[in-house]
Amino acid sequence: STLKAIELLTNCFVLVQGQTVSIMGTIKGIKQVRRIIQDCFKNVHPIYHIKELMIRRELEKDPELKNENWDRFLPHFKTRNVQRKKTIIRKKKKSTDVFPPQHQ
Repeated sequence: STLKAIELLTNCFVLVQGQTVSIMGTIKGIKQVRRIIQDCFKNVHPIYHIKELMIRRELEKDPELKNENWDRFLPHFKTRNVQRKKTIIRKKKKSTDVFPPQHQ
């Protein structure tokens, strides 16, 4: 559903296959999709961009706000440093042979 929303908002066709993404559409739409994909690589969820694109589309329709700055309407998401679980370092057990070492 996220991919379909990106397609509808940018008027582009997006195909994802493995780690490869191909885009077909207008230059403006391709630039928007490219920004979303690059932020996905930076671990930013695409829903933030989808919300922004929906707000921009509504602001474009309003003739009074066409020449104004839209920053006050667009959401500003804060980046958070979330602490991750630390990986547990496990010590390897000593190998125990069935037979004791030979005496010389």
